[in-house]
Amino acid sequence: MASPELPDCDTPAAVLAFAQRRRAAAQRAEIDVLEAALVWAAMHPEESVADATPMTGLVFGELAVPLAGEGAPLVAEFAPMEFGAALGMSTDSARALVGDALELAHRLKRTWKLVRAGRVPLWKARRLAQLTTTLPLDGAEFVDRQLAAFVGKISWAAIERLVDQARVTFDPESADKQRREAADARRFDLHTDQATHEGTVHVEGVLDLADAIDLDTAIRQGAEELATLGSTESLGVRRSMAAGELARRQLAFDLRAEAGDGAASVVKPRQVVIHVHLSHAAISRNEAGIAHVDETRSIVSTEQVRHWCSGDAQVVIKPVIDLEAHHHTDAYAIPDRLVEQSRLTQPVCAFPWCERPARRCDTDHVTAHGDGGPTCSCNLAPLCRRHHRAKTHTAWTYDTTDAATYLWRSPHGLHLVKESGETRLVCAHPPDE
Repeated sequence: MASPELPDCDTPAAVLAFAQRRRAAAQRAEIDVLEAALVWAAMHPEESVADATPMTGLVFGELAVPLAGEGAPLVAEFAPMEFGAALGMSTDSARALVGDALELAHRLKRTWKLVRAGRVPLWKARRLAQLTTTLPLDGAEFVDRQLAAFVGKISWAAIERLVDQARVTFDPESADKQRREAADARRFDLHTDQATHEGTVHVEGVLDLADAIDLDTAIRQGAEELATLGSTESLGVRRSMAAGELARRQLAFDLRAEAGDGAASVVKPRQVVIHVHLSHAAISRNEAGIAHVDETRSIVSTEQVRHWCSGDAQVVIKPVIDLEAHHHTDAYAIPDRLVEQSRLTQPVCAFPWCERPARRCDTDHVTAHGDGGPTCSCNLAPLCRRHHRAKTHTAWTYDTTDAATYLWRSPHGLHLVKESGETRLVCAHPPDE
């Protein structure tokens, strides 16, 4: 039976054929976007910023930067910003896209030819480009030549092994350095920025084998102790609880301080600072609801906050900053209260598509103070350092229409609105020049 949305798909074979055609068109469109990235990079070469780059001293303006490996052309540092804004992606994603295009077109030419012919998936080619960026030119040429006949069929693990072989062969110093610095790849991540409503977070890491065995032993023993003490939780839950107990014990050890005069050591209470936004009703009337955690931009239940605040926790309640109030100072320096108001009003960078937390951003005068812009609530916004520099040294401009809405204009006429953290294009295409 044909769908009203797909009138020509009245048989299973027709549906499959339609899906194949649309998939092929989508893949072709993705390749066209990469072609456009190459043209955009060519329009913003090293020469376009060379005259503005000082030879000595601190550099504040735009630079020409490498986005791909050795032998690929340099590109004006801020060029990917506008390209990404037009595509609805962040500056970091746009830099990666342009860099992958340059790596393929200039250093992996055989693979790029296969991509354009539709014989290699673009996702695979881009991942390969990201692997070879750190190889010397002859190493990238070796990988490209070796993979030319079967890059679309070989497993990803085999591709990684070939890249490792090229690094050892063509850049032994770098390979040896990687081996010596292999320990730097170890990590232990707690994704507090992705906390769930229930107050749980995901933890993952890459550890040295000996460290991992010791950690597993400590957590297993902790879980057994909890069971001995009467815990009826499942083994998985007890292991997670044991990890927290292990951390608290370690904090107690690390925070021991001598009391002086030969007295026994004392344990300082652990100090963990979390900024939580709660309604007055949730505080005063013990009502259920939600709370916003400033550090992680997550939402948790008020019951979870009460649990965190139990026991020996020190709770400090600060007065609410009225986000609608207008504060002003004649000085260029921005008072802490204005900085905090700006961060609460706009919790991420005010630049289109950027998600860097406002607490890690500069506080910018929307209209420059030197141009008569006041230091006041209506003329301040958080901008991360890269976008602050772009706004200061290029033709990117913006205005505020209210406390959390910013109207941006790109150097080539794109108009974008960022409102309450969400970005949208005001016009689909920039005006003709």
